[in-house]
Amino acid sequence: MSTVVIARGNNLFSPSFEMNDKSLAQMYTQGLFTLTGQSKWKDCLHSFLPTKEKVGIKINTIGGKSISTRPNVALCLAQFLSDNHDQNGDVVVWDRTNRELQDAGYKLNWNRRGIKVFGTDTQGIGYNQNLISHLNIGSLFSRIQSNHISSSISLAILKDHGLAGVTAGMKNYFGAIHNPNKYHDTNCDPYVAEVFASSLIKKKHRLTILDGLIVQYHRGPSYHSRWAEKQGMLIFSFDPVAADTIGWQIIEKLRAKKGLPSLSEEDREPRYLKSAEKMGLGTANFDKIKIKEVVV
Repeated sequence: MSTVVIARGNNLFSPSFEMNDKSLAQMYTQGLFTLTGQSKWKDCLHSFLPTKEKVGIKINTIGGKSISTRPNVALCLAQFLSDNHDQNGDVVVWDRTNRELQDAGYKLNWNRRGIKVFGTDTQGIGYNQNLISHLNIGSLFSRIQSNHISSSISLAILKDHGLAGVTAGMKNYFGAIHNPNKYHDTNCDPYVAEVFASSLIKKKHRLTILDGLIVQYHRGPSYHSRWAEKQGMLIFSFDPVAADTIGWQIIEKLRAKKGLPSLSEEDREPRYLKSAEKMGLGTANFDKIKIKEVVV
């Protein structure tokens, strides 16, 4: 049985749509404490992050400020890691390009001590020149994922996707390779699972966190205010497939509520989740997923 924790913030957004950082921090605290069964930050983090690890937080900033991992969401988690975990080096918050990070509101930092924020296209970083082949995948991987971190957290926006059906924690790692455009045929199946199963990701991945603060439930992955809804939730799991499966369920419920057809009816069901389950990456069976909810 896989566990997925959903943390909801009742007072997360102000009437002017500003985010309450204190409420956000409480969502992280209660969500991760519930998932790990610990009640202190050091014990919580050490339960799934080996000591002396270089920790990377892979975020998603392709959607600009409207539908990307917000800076306060990523930096809140990074600060908890920096303050409470014996990591070997600084925490790295990262994505594909510096431009996308800046467009989403991040201030770049790759020289100073502390929490680092930079993209793969930073001078001196780039992609490895050795092609990594795995099943149907042949890609160059970001040197951030291969060389600069030893443990990875996928902090992904939960969104509808016009081809994959759902883009969440697993597909977030498409941002770690140089040619994700090659893997969008047949609803990205089995490519999302196969990219995740590659050694540079599977062996380093420690935790999935889905940003469901605002969910784009139709016409994703770009932002459309008509089909975006505040949900005020963060979703946590050590099982990457279970986390994305529950994210899929949330999108389907929103679509049904708005009178939209299901993803299956639109021939966009995220079949890569079943492929991932068959590959032993986690569970896509709702009956084998235990959901725990906390409200702050």
